[in-house]
Amino acid sequence: MQRHLALELASTIRHDGSGGVADDLDTVPDTARWLASVADLLPGAPVLDPGAGEDLRDQVLALRGAVRALLARAVRPGPPSPADAHRLLPAEQALERLNSAAAREPVVPRLRWDEGDVPVVELRSGGGASDTRVVAALARAAIALLHGPDRERLRACTAPRCVRYFVQAHGRQQWCGTACGNRARAARHYERQVLARSAARPLRSVVES
Repeated sequence: MQRHLALELASTIRHDGSGGVADDLDTVPDTARWLASVADLLPGAPVLDPGAGEDLRDQVLALRGAVRALLARAVRPGPPSPADAHRLLPAEQALERLNSAAAREPVVPRLRWDEGDVPVVELRSGGGASDTRVVAALARAAIALLHGPDRERLRACTAPRCVRYFVQAHGRQQWCGTACGNRARAARHYERQVLARSAARPLRSVVES
């Protein structure tokens, strides 16, 4: 399954397994661990010292808020993730924050043409501090997702308690993964049983009387 850096960022808000919401960017060390987990999608991500990096964490948190607001806009008319549906940034503010973050790092095109292969254009950093490069790369990844063909297949997972956004693998996919699908089907089965028992009670009362 293809991983999208923008969705990885959005999914740092997740269900905690106990009915609440956990934040994988809660502390600077948490942020360092998350950056390490997406290093393959984010070349050049800095290794954060547990006692440093608060400014980078703040920037990533701010960008995440913009990304989640724009993902909520992208899935309309479907429902947004319930994790932050009540406190999403206005779309214009989210767009401004995303574009400003992407513009912090100058990038230059570089042509690579290996023997026997087709020419490939790579975008390389034009300079800047490592924190700036990380935030700009995250922003550009979000822009690429929201501008590309996968935007039409973005959805918010409808499974109970899930707060993730995902890209549909097929048109009928409702859940972000197998575990959420199993949980949703179990919840529906339980609801049908409750309704069936409720409907049977009046009938038994009439028969008994």
